[in-house]
Amino acid sequence: MSWMRQRDAFTAAARWFAATVTAVDDAQPHGWGRPALGEWDRSDLAGHTARALLTVEQYLGNATTTSTATTLDYYRTVRASRADPAAVAERGRQAGRDLGTDRPAAVDRIVGRVVDRVRDAAPERGVVTPMGEWALAAYLPTRVFELTVHTIDLRVAAGLDVDPPAAASTEALRVLGLLVADVDATSVEAPVVLRALTGRQALPSGWSAL
Repeated sequence: MSWMRQRDAFTAAARWFAATVTAVDDAQPHGWGRPALGEWDRSDLAGHTARALLTVEQYLGNATTTSTATTLDYYRTVRASRADPAAVAERGRQAGRDLGTDRPAAVDRIVGRVVDRVRDAAPERGVVTPMGEWALAAYLPTRVFELTVHTIDLRVAAGLDVDPPAAASTEALRVLGLLVADVDATSVEAPVVLRALTGRQALPSGWSAL
């Protein structure tokens, strides 16, 4: 996918997330403590989703990079890091608290800042994460995926229609395709995934490409 399309997908996903937070708040302003995903309530989930934007802002440097690490390399590194689920959950909760009581306004500010920064950045700009360095063009699709999937989660939890922008869905599905293609062809998972994605059986409960 071209850099322009990646940026457009990121912008679409970010703005859809902001619109969703506003819609949730308008419909149920006192419902942010209701369950959303796993141990997260709606506020926690919104905070975790906002981190898909805030990490871009935090990690994006001012220099270009010679890194050739790919989007798929990012997920392989995340898997190998064995991140503590409890720590991930707590970061989501803290991010939810950091949004404050006026979540739509807070998210709008974050989206405005980060979308502008990405718009002005070159694809080869370095993104320095705790797990290594990537070019922005390799890292940004992971953020589109996070924004799109978790905004869907938030909308489902709030009983809203799920209508992601086409640009965001296309990029998120492309990333998911990379993850599915990375399944070990010699593992017992390979035939299960092949049969499931061709409509022959359901995936086992809880199976994830992540």
